[in-house]
Amino acid sequence: MALAKPSDLLLAFALLSRLPIPEQSDWSRQAQAAWAYPIVGAVLGLISAFVGLVFSWMGVPPVLVGFITLSVMILLSGAMHEDGLADCADGFWGGFDPERRLEIMKDSHIGSYGVIALILSLGIRWGAFWLLWEAGPMVALLSIVAAAAGSRAAMPWLMLFLPHARTDGLSHSVGTVDRNTSLLGSGVAAVIGFACLGMGVIWPMICVTAITLVCRA
Repeated sequence: MALAKPSDLLLAFALLSRLPIPEQSDWSRQAQAAWAYPIVGAVLGLISAFVGLVFSWMGVPPVLVGFITLSVMILLSGAMHEDGLADCADGFWGGFDPERRLEIMKDSHIGSYGVIALILSLGIRWGAFWLLWEAGPMVALLSIVAAAAGSRAAMPWLMLFLPHARTDGLSHSVGTVDRNTSLLGSGVAAVIGFACLGMGVIWPMICVTAITLVCRA
């Protein structure tokens, strides 16, 4: 693994967020910057949770605070994760062979499977945020930051273990992540998680690992 650089953080933000980041010229280093993905997640989670905190202090009910928090997080990430989820759902269930699945996933139109996946995903996350805000503002803030960091720690591992589905596109342009970069990213996420939740982060970390293995399969 090449040594981590401060510019890696800017590259990670440029890929995973819509925050106003200066244009990055060394895009070929994006794979080496994957260790910083959990930091991006933590920052996006912190901003989203802080917005929710403001509305919570204003007396807005937890159900709406959860909706606002989720909306801000989606806007900050440019809905890239939701877009990917919809494409995967359409491709995996709409095609019967790899070629057809890739063709469906490249299509900009969304199908029934993609819509269903988005509805279920948004509904579950909204409900989770709702319950967190009902449990308390600080519980919600710390849990959202930890979850946003931990979920993005899974990305480098999938980029390491899975081959590129195409010879072009965003994934191919980013390149292949090595094992040390993935380990560093997981370490960063673990530090953030323990700082937020203490030993309570262990079970979520196990769940993230299990879900990542299922996604890989």
